[in-house]
Amino acid sequence: MPRSGKSAVLEKVVGMLIEEKKQEMRGRSYDSVEKPLVGGMKTRTIIENGQRVGFECVDLITGDSAVMAHRDIDSRNRILGYGIDPTALDNVGVEAIRRTTEECEILVIDEIGKFSVESEAFVEAVRGALDKDMPTILTLHKKSRHPLLQDIRRRDDARILEVTPVNRALLPYKIHKLVKETY
Repeated sequence: MPRSGKSAVLEKVVGMLIEEKKQEMRGRSYDSVEKPLVGGMKTRTIIENGQRVGFECVDLITGDSAVMAHRDIDSRNRILGYGIDPTALDNVGVEAIRRTTEECEILVIDEIGKFSVESEAFVEAVRGALDKDMPTILTLHKKSRHPLLQDIRRRDDARILEVTPVNRALLPYKIHKLVKETY
């Protein structure tokens, strides 16, 4: 569900995976690794004057970001009061996903949901990435019935875990263990 802590759980898992990789590389600089461990995109909330006013997508490797939904975006495509700019996802999110599938060991996509599926290029990039044989960690909007999310939920090779206030502190450890056992 929205605001359940999905992004925080995901960030904790990514941090754990990177820290573990650093420990494995004792004596070598993590920055000297030819292939980055984790890449992809995350969604960051935009807060102004204490109010949530939008969302931006951020490339985990480059740090590039673009506003994909904002109350001030003038668009005929509006969701929950936010104007949607699908080109933000096309320029940052899609490129982050494509680069990650070619250059990294683990793909992370934070928040496949109502805003992100408005970009057809994003939907196709996610579908293409899911065809790759690599560990992939996604956060999904629970209520969205978009065909992409439905297809992800039906996959035989997917494990869906719901983030709740009760389990969100322990979930990062469970997900970390699943990634390590599977790959």
